[in-house]
Amino acid sequence: MTTDDISGMGPLVARLSRGGQRLRHADRTHPWVLDTAVVVLIFLMFCLPDLIHGGADDGDGPRRFRLAFTQLPVAGLLALQVGLVLPLLWRRRKPAAAFAAITAVFVLQWLLGAALRADVALFVALYSLALHGRLRQLPWACAAMAGAMVLVAVRVSSAVSVGDALFFLLSTATAALALGLMVRIRRAQLAGLRERAARLEVERDQRSRLATATERTRVAREMHDIVGHNLSVIITLADAGAYATDIAPARGKEALQLIGDTGRQALGELRRVLGVLRETADGPPDTPELSPQPGIADIEALCAKVRAAGLEVVYRTSGDVDTLDSGVQLTVYRIVQEALTNTLKHADSGTRVHLAILVEDSRLSIRVLDAGPATSSEPPNEEGHGLVGMRERAALYGGTVSAGPAGGGGWSVEAVLDLTPGSGGDR
Repeated sequence: MTTDDISGMGPLVARLSRGGQRLRHADRTHPWVLDTAVVVLIFLMFCLPDLIHGGADDGDGPRRFRLAFTQLPVAGLLALQVGLVLPLLWRRRKPAAAFAAITAVFVLQWLLGAALRADVALFVALYSLALHGRLRQLPWACAAMAGAMVLVAVRVSSAVSVGDALFFLLSTATAALALGLMVRIRRAQLAGLRERAARLEVERDQRSRLATATERTRVAREMHDIVGHNLSVIITLADAGAYATDIAPARGKEALQLIGDTGRQALGELRRVLGVLRETADGPPDTPELSPQPGIADIEALCAKVRAAGLEVVYRTSGDVDTLDSGVQLTVYRIVQEALTNTLKHADSGTRVHLAILVEDSRLSIRVLDAGPATSSEPPNEEGHGLVGMRERAALYGGTVSAGPAGGGGWSVEAVLDLTPGSGGDR
């Protein structure tokens, strides 16, 4: 076979495949059509010739073979044919019952000494039982089939040796049984593949939804940190500027400048966060111009803004904080930012805040303590989103966050991160 012949078979195979799919769909919709067609086909090919010629014993075969069988009247012949062929209508819905009925008629027929071409129905019933029936029914079906074949071999022993007859008959029965089992296994494999494909599709959709939910949580956390902190600073500066305008206009002007700087920084951070969500319909997303994520080096500028808003911040670090990876540094920055924002919201102006970041081997500690009385507090049995966000960020690095009243007044926030390699996770 040449390459052109092989390539030319492609459309033919495609048409045959589509035709097979249409037939399977029609069979699922109207199962009786195929069963009836099988019965009609067997009747036309195997029953009608016997009715016309008076039985399978007529023909051009050896005379001794023809004389070994009994000549039945047309009514008896037709009754046996109906008993052999009609149960095939239930060969798929009740394969065991159909096989048992056909076997009974088959044995009766050979006990009467008649030979019919319609006996092929017994092999069709065995095939259907192997394909559609319960596997535990096959042993007794095979035993009944073997017994029926022995009966046939004995009845034709005058014309054919018992061994040759048994070999032919049992080979045919084995072929029918093997074909049914092969088709059954193939269908089971295809069903398993379809089920696995459906399961993988469900898992893929679940992973996609989980990734979307995770990304939404991350963006919401970033937005909370950016908007919450900067708005708190802006509100505090605006109140202080309004108060200082009449007393010290220079301080009022300075507060307005700080408000502008803080607003511009917040706007830049919002653009950075929302830039990754921007999509274009004409092609791949535009690459946003991003500024670096804030880290520990930016905490000093953060403290300067808080000082300008009216708090006194004492900031110190211990250990090699500059060598920490960017993910840890961002987590530290956001936790400090949230803690200072809460202090700015709830503490009196002029409150002293002690901020310490300590790195010891594989452990990083953050402590934010304000020493003054709070003007307001969180509800006693309710955690704000800020504390939840801090705990989520710390959990990415196997850490914990605790917050509560400090001894002697004020409020304390403590966070501990695990810097052991492999303990961190992607944000």
